[in-house]
Amino acid sequence: MGQLELFDSEEIVLVDGAGGRVVYAPGFVDATTAQRWFDELRRGVEWRGQRRMMYDREVDVPRLLGGFRLDPPDVSAPRAILDARDRVVARLGVPFNAVGLNRYRDGRDSVAPHNDHLNEIREGFPIALVSLGATRRMVVREKQPPRRAVQIDLEAGSLFVMDYQTQLHYTHGVPKTTAAVGERISLAFRVKHPTRESGGTVYK
Repeated sequence: MGQLELFDSEEIVLVDGAGGRVVYAPGFVDATTAQRWFDELRRGVEWRGQRRMMYDREVDVPRLLGGFRLDPPDVSAPRAILDARDRVVARLGVPFNAVGLNRYRDGRDSVAPHNDHLNEIREGFPIALVSLGATRRMVVREKQPPRRAVQIDLEAGSLFVMDYQTQLHYTHGVPKTTAAVGERISLAFRVKHPTRESGGTVYK
């Protein structure tokens, strides 16, 4: 896809084929900016826990969550989110209109292998993740045999981009770790569908 052309010589291409393209750009923002965004989001987002059904019982989702629509921006959206959105849009040329946030409090927090809900995102547009705080490992794995996996450590200030096609052919996740790690916040920028309701524009 055109929006996933090489950024610069620092980019790492993790997946590139018929099943999609995944690229990683360390140093997308400088360390000072990444720390400032992390501090602002940690205190400025109304973080929430969730529960979900797993194996016939309800369990806690192992991380804290947040999210904002950006078209127009939610009035409660911290400035750091808008600044990060502007930089990602400028880099990729994609009209991202929503951001989902994950806060990993320590190595016990994680996200299981999954692909995005395709009914919620617009076909053809990539998903872009900005990482802040502690470094955590992302695992990208083919859905079909031989189920090859690619692992990458997502550093603070990095940008990780998956094109739409990868959601059909790969899963991605952040596994638990026994290593002593600090908190991490990820910002997942997406292009979501608008819906019409009561004569106005309301978004999922």
